[in-house]
Amino acid sequence: MALPFPSIDPVAFHIGPVAVRWYALAYLGAFLFGWRYCMSLVRNRLTVPLPKNYDDYVTWSVAGVVLGGRLGYVLVYNLDHYIKDPMDILATWHGGMSFHGGLAGVLLSAWLYARKHKIGFWRFMDPLAAATPIGLFLGRLANFVNGELFGRATDIPWGMVFPHGGDQPRHPSQLYQAGMEGLLLFLVLFIITKKTRWQEHPGLLSGVFLIGYGIARIVGEFFRQPDAQIGFLWGGITMGQLLSLPMVAFGLWLIRRAMRPTAQ
Repeated sequence: MALPFPSIDPVAFHIGPVAVRWYALAYLGAFLFGWRYCMSLVRNRLTVPLPKNYDDYVTWSVAGVVLGGRLGYVLVYNLDHYIKDPMDILATWHGGMSFHGGLAGVLLSAWLYARKHKIGFWRFMDPLAAATPIGLFLGRLANFVNGELFGRATDIPWGMVFPHGGDQPRHPSQLYQAGMEGLLLFLVLFIITKKTRWQEHPGLLSGVFLIGYGIARIVGEFFRQPDAQIGFLWGGITMGQLLSLPMVAFGLWLIRRAMRPTAQ
């Protein structure tokens, strides 16, 4: 028994000869809704960062996510292929983005922006961290529509036969991750913004995000099929789990630091 995979065209619509994909719209929605949410978190506050800072930072964040995500995937997940065919690095329409690489790109671009405008780095990062689950939620839904990053074989009643996953029912792990990394993590951070004086503890939201995402990714990887070119690592661990462990550890340190009176 298995649920049929919904027949959703990965192409949302065409503009002349140009095909606009749901995956591209997910990125667009992530930046748009994330930007508006960051603006709402700092609106009517007298301390930096101000709403205009997030207006200016949008293009920086796009560069950080796209360049970091692509380079992270190339270097960590499929380096051998791109060494043989380096021009394929530019073929982003074939897929291949790494969240951990995108995170590194955003951290670097945010650090450069905050330094240029003399803003406390973690003060600037906290609203970005609170908004990031929006993009994760939309991105995982787009993964599901594309029928990619599917789960491991299973006999659960809601298993699905994915177009590129063979004839075995599999976990719809993209939806699990959308729920954990997206909806649940967003709600946790939203509650913290409403119930705490997070502005007085720079790094608090960022630390909670790192821990929450790291745990959600580690759990989600138990249901997700590992990348074919990498497979399982030592003891059955996956690359996603390995990269998420330092995130959890750093998030714990960051929360501890944020609760100190001198945190900036």
